[in-house]
Amino acid sequence: MPVKVMRLEGERFELALEDSLFPKALKSIPHPPARLYGVGRPGALAEGLAVVGARRATPYGRGCAKRFAAAAAERGVAIISGGARGCDAVAHEAALAAGAPTVAFLGGGCNQLYPAENAGLFQRIVAAGGAVVSEHEWDFPPQPHTFRARNRLIAGLSRATLIVEAGLPSGTFSTADEALLAGREVWVVPGAITSAASKGANRLLYQGALPIVDDEAFADALFSTFGCLKEQRAEAADDRGKASQPYRGEEALLSALQAEPLGMEALRQLAEDHAPAGDTFTWLMIWLAEAQRDGLIAQYPDGRYGPHPALRTAV
Repeated sequence: MPVKVMRLEGERFELALEDSLFPKALKSIPHPPARLYGVGRPGALAEGLAVVGARRATPYGRGCAKRFAAAAAERGVAIISGGARGCDAVAHEAALAAGAPTVAFLGGGCNQLYPAENAGLFQRIVAAGGAVVSEHEWDFPPQPHTFRARNRLIAGLSRATLIVEAGLPSGTFSTADEALLAGREVWVVPGAITSAASKGANRLLYQGALPIVDDEAFADALFSTFGCLKEQRAEAADDRGKASQPYRGEEALLSALQAEPLGMEALRQLAEDHAPAGDTFTWLMIWLAEAQRDGLIAQYPDGRYGPHPALRTAV
């Protein structure tokens, strides 16, 4: 499955369980690792927030991962994840953009980077003062069972684990299990009940996980767990407010798209009821173009239109 793609440049370290620099948070989890092998700064292995989600993430999942990882990173909270495709990579990128440390736990050794296309991301994590870490020796090849095992490290180094999107079954769902076994908090972003990508996330909410329903709920959770003061981002809030104002006579169409993604046939049926007199299809196409331009909606890879990821969870 994996191939040796590159050797990460940076300080290399090995920490045994009894070493003073070995993270205390990982000493207390079930089955702590006997040794950690890493590239980067050992001091980056401090308690933070795990942000994890589906590898085949939807625009909604990617948007939530970016939104909440950035909000935590901007408050000085380290972001911890698995370096995987999709939500994990987006969370690491958001931390880097905010100038906060981030830690990626790998399923194989640090000389066997997986996925290979994220090698550049791993190098930037190291360069920014973070760390790429594994419990396996340098050239150990990742295998399917090692990814599930590494999830206990992601959850264990974190005071809380935020699930932004998870299907059933999924490795993301197993990270929540590991967090609960380690006595850590589990936060979950709700998803549409019709979305297969959110079945696991919604199930966790049903089982009692903390729902992160908007920016305010996330800020409250950060304050409770990390002591982060809420930030008043008046300018950003004003910008979002301006962007989210619906066009005259088009509130129903915008509301429908904010509730769930819709294909062109469903949109045409809605337009029949709400378009002004004239060419309904032309009116609809003009509105879709303007709404995308203003960041209100987005067209998804499957051709449907739905809420823009950056606004889906807006306060």
